[in-house]
Amino acid sequence: MAFRLSHLSLALSLLALALAGVAIYRNTYEAMSKGFQTLSPELDLLESAASILTLDNNNAEQNSDSKLTQPLSPSACIFTAVRGVVNSAIDRERRMGASLIRLHFHDCFVDGCDGGVLLDDIPGSFQGEKTSPPNNNSARGFEVIEQAKQRVKDTCPNTPVSCADILAIAARDSVVKLGGQGYNVALGRRDARAANFTGALTQLPAPFDNLTVQIRKFNDKNFNAREMVALAGAHTVGFTRCATACNSNNVNPAARLQCNCSVTQNDTNLQQLDTTPAVFDRVYFQDLSRNQGILFSDQVLTGNTTTAAIVTTYSNNGAVFLGDFAAAMIKMGNLPPSPGVQLEIRDVCSRVNPSSVASM
Repeated sequence: MAFRLSHLSLALSLLALALAGVAIYRNTYEAMSKGFQTLSPELDLLESAASILTLDNNNAEQNSDSKLTQPLSPSACIFTAVRGVVNSAIDRERRMGASLIRLHFHDCFVDGCDGGVLLDDIPGSFQGEKTSPPNNNSARGFEVIEQAKQRVKDTCPNTPVSCADILAIAARDSVVKLGGQGYNVALGRRDARAANFTGALTQLPAPFDNLTVQIRKFNDKNFNAREMVALAGAHTVGFTRCATACNSNNVNPAARLQCNCSVTQNDTNLQQLDTTPAVFDRVYFQDLSRNQGILFSDQVLTGNTTTAAIVTTYSNNGAVFLGDFAAAMIKMGNLPPSPGVQLEIRDVCSRVNPSSVASM
């Protein structure tokens, strides 16, 4: 009898312990459920556009999806609007990405990033840069910039942005769309009420420039040899007209060109600048290393020990090139307008405003 009572007592004790364990687990779980911080994804909608995770104690009981429906900040709205137009344009025509990168370069290298390249000529009263030899029948993508400007006006009310800013954003978005490395673009540029036809002819690097001339032109803009070679790497995407590439003054004689087109000024046939013209990669430098650069000005980058070593570095390591290119584009995008020039935020990128709105 005592033996049975002892076993019964032991069984009851074990049962009590089990019930206590269940109670502790339930209380702990409920406490944790009530007091646990809610982990909700929030999108940083500023320029970095990076996704982050944050702990939100105060709003644990609210619907976290409501945070994603808040209006974009003014700067985020601008970047989003321009990116949408640029990506659509490149989806329609892959070559447009290279054209937009080049358009930003041709803007900034002539008297700074001031939107001067976008201004139309006015017969008898104004001569812009569009018809200067480096741009005439060559620079393109103007309609994409106008579309991006209009998209910002339509979707980002009371958020003025200069055409020079749109050029900078469009170039960066093109680099990314074609496979290159992203980088930050600061806003705040202003548009010039003037352009420089002669400056486009004398300040921009030309396909027939030797290495000495190229170094001088880049030094004039405060770029060193490494930055010059990195920026030349923009030729890893896009095409040049046969009228340019097949001209004996512009061509690298050793390149295996397919110049089966005329070299008349109105010729529209194209020659790709490297063997992967739709991808932002290091192939351009690999071509130079094999003496297969298309343009004379490209191939001469292998013409001295300093620039040749940089070409070899980029040829061997695409990541180094992409990083250096991004840094050089940031620096180029910060080239200031000429001192004393009148500035504004243009309402239409191809013409100056009726009166200056620099304070807009």
